[in-house]
Amino acid sequence: MFAVLKTGGKQYKVQPGDLLRVEKLAADAGETIQFNDILMLGGDAPVVGAPFVDGAAVQAEVVDQIKGEKVIHFVKRRRKHSSKRTKGHRQKLTLVKITEILASGADKSGVKAASGQGAAPAAGKAAPAAKAAPAAGDKLTDLNGVGPAAAKKLEEAGLTTFAQIAALSEADIAGIEGIKVKPEWVEQAKELAKG
Repeated sequence: MFAVLKTGGKQYKVQPGDLLRVEKLAADAGETIQFNDILMLGGDAPVVGAPFVDGAAVQAEVVDQIKGEKVIHFVKRRRKHSSKRTKGHRQKLTLVKITEILASGADKSGVKAASGQGAAPAAGKAAPAAKAAPAAGDKLTDLNGVGPAAAKKLEEAGLTTFAQIAALSEADIAGIEGIKVKPEWVEQAKELAKG
């Protein structure tokens, strides 16, 4: 049995026991990972996905994090007073050994899904709760001297309404990290909170 999987923008035809070099994955050596983007399963009864085969997966063990061969990019311009430039690059790769091809039941396997460097949260983990939007009428940029960047920093500090800013004491202002709250903002917030 073989499978055609997709990872790192490329497609690979694999069988159990194959050693494969793929684009860098967020996994350490010795971990078991699972590729869920299976385009085709081959064997006695081939299955072609549209675009992926539902419930199919390929499990692999990470052998090592490696670098590819050095690639030289050389540019030379002809004629007098010409210039030359040489650049080199070694692509970061992950060496994996294919251990198993699952035709179905991939969702229940409990194995970590293979993901690239900028990994999204895993399916089992809940996404972080969205921050509460400021109440209507509490547009922090209405304060003189508060621009979009300062308003964002105030919201990150938990100050989303004029009433919260108006209630700040000098000790509270000193305890806020990341932004210096000006006393004028507190006075303006008191007036705007009244109406």
